[in-house]
Amino acid sequence: MSADSTAAPDGPGGTPADASPSDVERAALVAALLAAGPDAPTLCSGWTARDLAAHLVMRERRPDAALGMVVPALAGHAESVRAAVLRRPFTALVAVFAAGPPRLSPFAVKALDAAVNTGEHFVHTEDVRRAGPGGAPATDVEPRVLAEQVADALWRTLSGRARLIHRRCPVGVELVTDRGSAVVRRAREGTGTVRVRGDVGEVILHSFGREGVARVELEGAPDDVAAYRGLSRRV
Repeated sequence: MSADSTAAPDGPGGTPADASPSDVERAALVAALLAAGPDAPTLCSGWTARDLAAHLVMRERRPDAALGMVVPALAGHAESVRAAVLRRPFTALVAVFAAGPPRLSPFAVKALDAAVNTGEHFVHTEDVRRAGPGGAPATDVEPRVLAEQVADALWRTLSGRARLIHRRCPVGVELVTDRGSAVVRRAREGTGTVRVRGDVGEVILHSFGREGVARVELEGAPDDVAAYRGLSRRV
């Protein structure tokens, strides 16, 4: 019997019914990139869809170059690799990303893939979908309806990383979503707590620095909300 004959039937969106949340969102990101085209703007400042596709390929397949984003000594090497990657046809870049990480990539480890890539893929999908002309936030784009397993995985990602993201926040922060709630920063003396309320996808977008498109409500004293808004959370 062939491998194809034993594969799980396709679920919504054409992904296998047993696909992981990361794989579901990878497929959504691939579809968004192809629908947008290589020159489409994204919410990643200064990046087109082609730039984002190159970043995704480098992140999974050229970790030596990806380090150049955070290690200044490797910046020249990273830029050289990036230039070479960008010369590839856009559809080829997207196809490489769609194929998933190579066997020896750290992201081929299921636990790491689940912990890191579900959120990465979701946020970058929305970086493509919700970008208007020049990369300005397009506030009229409707949120996607997420599969239950994806929403649950996004909550795990958010609750696991939110404390680090908000570590410098001068006020308390509580995230309240349809998947759960958590106090991620306790209020210090003289300050109150800001509640960030919305569906889990919208709250993760807001927490990851996409405030311009995230559909959330901020609840709290005006001074506390203003202090929270001033926090840089770009991830």
